[in-house]
Amino acid sequence: MAVNRVPVLKRCRSLGMDPVYLGIDKKSNRQLKRTNRKMSEYGLQLREKQKAKFIYGVLEKPFRNYFEKAQRMSGMTGENLMRLLESRLDNVVFRLGLARTRREARQIVDHKHVLVNGKQINIPSYLIKAGDVIEIKEKHKSSPRYKEIVEATGGRLVPEWLDADLENLKGTVKELPRRDVIDVPVDEMLIVELYSK
Repeated sequence: MAVNRVPVLKRCRSLGMDPVYLGIDKKSNRQLKRTNRKMSEYGLQLREKQKAKFIYGVLEKPFRNYFEKAQRMSGMTGENLMRLLESRLDNVVFRLGLARTRREARQIVDHKHVLVNGKQINIPSYLIKAGDVIEIKEKHKSSPRYKEIVEATGGRLVPEWLDADLENLKGTVKELPRRDVIDVPVDEMLIVELYSK
């Protein structure tokens, strides 16, 4: 399996984004030195795509598949793409506050700690639907790891399309997210333009 091993803060700096969107509260004091370089249109489009891939932890081929699926859906392709990325199981576990970062959420799903509607699912890219109930397995609920996670993510705001119950390490998907409630700093129209070439 391909793994992105680039240091997170370095990657955030090169993409010009805040590590907070990844669930990381560290700050980098270094500045990127690109003074007189004007970015081309293609460069801007590519950077937006790389930003989206990096935030959600998706590699190129699955990302292109999401784009093609978004094109087939009704509505605007860019919004559909963001909704698909946001409704991945690893992202929902992160949004519910059951993991500190999306990478940790992916690991929790991989290690078979997550139940969706009472069924064990260990595929991070599994797409959730409205009404799904996501919870941590009973035997893992008492683990000190989850106590630490809940302490760390207790103050984090849960999006309005989710209903979280951190006491029982459980959450419900009230509805699929609309683009206006997805707080990711990505201009999806540039991604659509890039793939439409």
